[in-house]
Amino acid sequence: MNIQPSNIRWHEAKVSKQDRHFLNQHKSCVLWFTGLSGAGKSSLSIAVEKVLYDYQIRSYVLDGDNIRYGLSNNLGFSPADRKENIRRIGEVSKLFVDAGLFTITAFISPYREDRSIVREMFEGNEFVEIYVKCSLEECERRDPKGLYRKARIGEIKDFTGISAPYEEPLNAEIVIENDKQSLEMSVDQIITYLKKNRFLKSN
Repeated sequence: MNIQPSNIRWHEAKVSKQDRHFLNQHKSCVLWFTGLSGAGKSSLSIAVEKVLYDYQIRSYVLDGDNIRYGLSNNLGFSPADRKENIRRIGEVSKLFVDAGLFTITAFISPYREDRSIVREMFEGNEFVEIYVKCSLEECERRDPKGLYRKARIGEIKDFTGISAPYEEPLNAEIVIENDKQSLEMSVDQIITYLKKNRFLKSN
């Protein structure tokens, strides 16, 4: 049975997000990595987290595959299920940001509308969209999990880029040309943005 909104209420905490920022000595935000399968989202998000750790930033990676082991293990890949998956991740990310963490998400999140809905959950500049741009041809060449091959022969339905659409971000805060630059260059591009926008202190 669904609980009706009239029967629930939000409980305010005694410790605010600003209090957690003061304790952590840094702001919190969500770094939302989006792009085709094989574009390099997971590898880049993990590398960024390591650098943030070296900066003594409290962070956590929410990876698309990992989330489908638990939180979204009852969802498929239909447009409706993809929408619900992103909604769940948005809500979890919002809680993590409120907890004072740099929240790093790595999801295909193919639809602009869904990403826009998640963006609206956050305050000010807390949502940083990072488009990991990589040509379909290069993603297919890499095909780390063999998914494109299966999609091409019809073994996987609703596969983004082949039998389902990917809508490129129109105004992403960061665009990573991941088929044209090294992992180190991509990480540096993101860290530079975070410093410039005062999420990180410049040394």
